[in-house]
Amino acid sequence: MRALAAALVLALCTPLAWAQKAPLRIGVVTFLSGPGAGGMGLPSRNAAELTFAALNAGTVPAPYQSKGFGGTPIELVLLDEAGPVSSVVTQYRNLVQRQGVSMVIGYISSASCLAIAPVAEELKTLTVFFDCGTSRIFEEASYRYVFRTQSHATMDSVAAAKYVRERFPQATRIAGLNQNYAWGHDSWRDFEMAMRVLEPDVQVATSQMPKLFTGQFGTEISVLMNSGAQVLHSSFWGGDLEAFVLQAAPRGLFARLPVVFAAGESGVHKLKGKIPDGAIIGARGPNSFFAPDNALNRWFKAAYEKRYRTPPSFTAYHMIQAILGTKAAYEKAQTGRNTAPSTKQVVAAFENLNFETPSGITKMALGNGHQGIQGHAYGRLKTVNGALTVTDVTRYAAEEVNPPASVKSEDWIRGGMK
Repeated sequence: MRALAAALVLALCTPLAWAQKAPLRIGVVTFLSGPGAGGMGLPSRNAAELTFAALNAGTVPAPYQSKGFGGTPIELVLLDEAGPVSSVVTQYRNLVQRQGVSMVIGYISSASCLAIAPVAEELKTLTVFFDCGTSRIFEEASYRYVFRTQSHATMDSVAAAKYVRERFPQATRIAGLNQNYAWGHDSWRDFEMAMRVLEPDVQVATSQMPKLFTGQFGTEISVLMNSGAQVLHSSFWGGDLEAFVLQAAPRGLFARLPVVFAAGESGVHKLKGKIPDGAIIGARGPNSFFAPDNALNRWFKAAYEKRYRTPPSFTAYHMIQAILGTKAAYEKAQTGRNTAPSTKQVVAAFENLNFETPSGITKMALGNGHQGIQGHAYGRLKTVNGALTVTDVTRYAAEEVNPPASVKSEDWIRGGMK
């Protein structure tokens, strides 16, 4: 009877104790409005809402089955990334100094990340970048409180160059269409350099750099169609990706030359029937079509599709990857302690961490242990019985498409990508 009474007391008290715990407030920042929202921001918001709810309920598969972060409930404080960079920085300060979040997970735009990183350092706030791609963050500066849990843009461009060289060995005239800011410039620079390493005789037919979210590409399409290029590289995303496909397809651009969309997976579901079969797409890592068949991915895909009636895109994968990586670091720092770990303890646990995700293992291997790496994959879009899939897939190991530690991306590519 005593054992039964004790069990009943435990059963009654544990949920109450859980409910009475002060939640850990976590700021999550992504595009909720504007041209960056549709294919990029909203899927990442969806993934954050889904993951926070599942972690609090204890329904995420191992090794993340413990509730919340180390037994503490987590509270989502959501913020829109849309607006000028100055506004993004102001909102970040408000999150930390007025709304009292303990940490921040966020940012799609490379411009946002470059501006936020030094502010996070100033405020000594753990900040985890979940999507932005520019390699400059940890190659031009060193940060203690800033982490990025997915690979930077060099991976996308080097893998794209390898795929083009393997599939189109006769192509020696390349063209680029990339947005005129850090992500676009870095993506094109790395792709062009990697192509020159793989094929020294390669020539640039044209490189177009329209303003971010300009939405009108008639002039650029005309130049591309008359450039004599044999392959087009584009790191377009968001509204620009959608607008370009809708404007280029009727003019026959995709029939004239193969197009490599480094971030193309983010728009394919919305553009179904508009983007032609055969388009070469990447998902910024082994995400979406390219994700492995593991327990976390099976759970995530099923839960996401059940809740939102659409498959998760790569930004959704990047978001859950950042959340799970932060949970892993928090709980590693908490091991052997009776109290919640400090920010400094979580930071120390995060450095050089390897952790499991729906897209496989992430290794925090670069940037003094603050920059993650994964493998990559490219494939060609194909519609089969009304469903989108990819064919002609090639996968690249993380070490094939990411520079070694302490070597800048540009130097690594110029040196032959050894």
